Amino acid sequence: MSDNIDLSQVAALDDTFDPESPEAGEPSQLDRKLNEHFAGAVVRKDLVKAVKGNAIVPSYVLEYLLGQYAASDDEATIQAGIDKVREILAQHYVHRNESELVKSKIKERGRYRVIDKVSVTLNEKDDVYQATFSNLGITNVVVDSATVTAHQKLLVGGVWCLCDVEYFHTEDARVSPWILGSLKPIQMSNFDYPGYLEARAKFTTEEWIDLLMQSIGFDPDKFGRRAKLLQLVRLIPFVERNYNLVELGPKGTGKSHIYSEFSPHGMLISGGEVTVPKLFVNNANGRLGLVGYWDVVAFDEFAGKKKRTDKALVDIMKNYMANKSFSRGVETLGAEASMVFVGNTSHTVPYMLKHSDLFDELPESYHDPAFLDRLHFYIPGWEIDTIRSEMFSTGYGFVVDYIAEVLKSMRNLDYSDRYQTHFTLGFDISTRDRDGIHKTFSGLMKLLYPHEQATREEIEEVLRFAIEGRKRVKDQIVRIDSTMADVNFGYDSVGGGWSAVTTLEEDEYPAHYRRGRPSAPAGDTSLAAEVPILSATDPEPARTELFQGQRDFVENQRGVSYETLLMPHLRGATAIELHDPYIRMNHQGRNLVELLALIAAAKDPADEVTVNLFTVLDDDPEQQPKQLRMLQDIVQGAAQRGVKVNVAKDPGGHDRWVRTDTGWRINLGRGLDIFQKADSSWFDFGTSRQEFRQVRAFGITYMRESGANQ
Repeated sequence: MSDNIDLSQVAALDDTFDPESPEAGEPSQLDRKLNEHFAGAVVRKDLVKAVKGNAIVPSYVLEYLLGQYAASDDEATIQAGIDKVREILAQHYVHRNESELVKSKIKERGRYRVIDKVSVTLNEKDDVYQATFSNLGITNVVVDSATVTAHQKLLVGGVWCLCDVEYFHTEDARVSPWILGSLKPIQMSNFDYPGYLEARAKFTTEEWIDLLMQSIGFDPDKFGRRAKLLQLVRLIPFVERNYNLVELGPKGTGKSHIYSEFSPHGMLISGGEVTVPKLFVNNANGRLGLVGYWDVVAFDEFAGKKKRTDKALVDIMKNYMANKSFSRGVETLGAEASMVFVGNTSHTVPYMLKHSDLFDELPESYHDPAFLDRLHFYIPGWEIDTIRSEMFSTGYGFVVDYIAEVLKSMRNLDYSDRYQTHFTLGFDISTRDRDGIHKTFSGLMKLLYPHEQATREEIEEVLRFAIEGRKRVKDQIVRIDSTMADVNFGYDSVGGGWSAVTTLEEDEYPAHYRRGRPSAPAGDTSLAAEVPILSATDPEPARTELFQGQRDFVENQRGVSYETLLMPHLRGATAIELHDPYIRMNHQGRNLVELLALIAAAKDPADEVTVNLFTVLDDDPEQQPKQLRMLQDIVQGAAQRGVKVNVAKDPGGHDRWVRTDTGWRINLGRGLDIFQKADSSWFDFGTSRQEFRQVRAFGITYMRESGANQ
């Protein structure tokens, strides 16, 4: 090989140096750009933890305060702002175990400011509104009608507020000594929407998506494109009226976080606490329920087969989700609250597909095709990683209350027809299916492209994603109700052809997904249909016609491994040429070792295989020695297993491909780096089996070179 890389002289390395750890403390280019175009409306997201302490208060309350005092990229200003917010919380936030001390301060001083959650009820007997302070523990505080009229959410669920409370004792035992001097809900009063659109145009799509991810508290570098979109779908109920969303998945994936912490316009309630009067209307006193005042009502812990449910509630909920209205006696009322249902699953996806359906965990009354058909999108919670500490952002994002007000203002807009210049939905997609697709498409377009400057490719990405989410709902309904007909989900391109849309679990588990339905259509490109799964220990695997052509994998797909992807075409080769310029980081080295181990296990122990690796040295002078040491260790380890690895500089620079002396060329879109980075703990099952890891989006092409021996 020419231009070999000499691995024999490698400098000693500091074992504590980690080339993958980012330099902390420095604002990124995106952070600087965000502070430039949204000055005063952004905050560093890790500051919330710095000020929260043991205060049990939503993040949007803390960010409201940080937005007042620490919305800057100047470190001195930030530190001063943190100190100020800490001081405010220390002096005015009411801890329940200190409520008597705060009451004493109010009595002794006559007037004192507190931060607390305030709810209001109407005392019909005395014809007055009375407030209850959650943490302070005081009740029957008289509130004037003007305050209640201006802030009606005080009547349903309560609102976090800055309040001046006064104390005046009288001899009349019927009169509360507590007096409300002033009340200010902790949320923004106004913002510049045209300025928001103008600033959006300054960002690329990738930058904007990363900005939204940082705004909800996550480090975008820890997520792939599809994973980011799945997170952002959780925001659609805030930007789209009457949007019905369900997310079922494993525990610990942050399903309810958005609805409890993100916005003052959302209400999270336990699934077991739902009643008709609380949710819709109390016929006894005529008081509207949650859907009349909140933009989003989310039901936590919604799953559970054995949960008792109110059949009357299910019926009125079905009517509301379909018609945006509900009855109060003889009167019909409308509301625009979006409904979100989140719950945990106790089985794997293939288990549910084999034995029941993806709604298997829902209570029996909700496991009803008529109810499920009202859902616009099903977030596949099993695709979302368990939340880990390193996934949280230390960069800048919108002050939660700012972006919450932006999203609320866009609920009046409709972007559902923005795809029709380029694409047409399939003709057999029903009206209800179209509604679900349109609402998801409109919501994502408002989130990502509020300035309406999306390219055809970007519009297509959003449309496919919207179709997939509704298809996941409909395909499960077809399983539950045999009278429902299959729907061919997809779209026609203007000037192009038909594009079918599948769900990821349909591609991963085609046999289980299509259980009891017609066999896979012609042109099926599932892994099982194309690549034979052969054991690495088979001494003479049966000859099969190996696949030729292009295959594509979508982000978050599982069940993919080098064993099924590459080994059928590499078996029997004695010389393999691998071009991959990125064998630098630890996980990339591990990928190479896993492939070499498969090659070593597949050959006769008495034979040798030569692998010529063409790669590129890291430009960073601090990182390069570690890369060379890693490559040296891999070469030495492979040699002990009968695989001779030669390392040379890759003249191509970026192309990634494999060539064998048996006549195969395999073009690798991402090289060997197809797996998402995940928890590197030995207790992570993906550490032991590639099939359990999620992949990035990538393509691979198999070509039989002319003149090659079969």
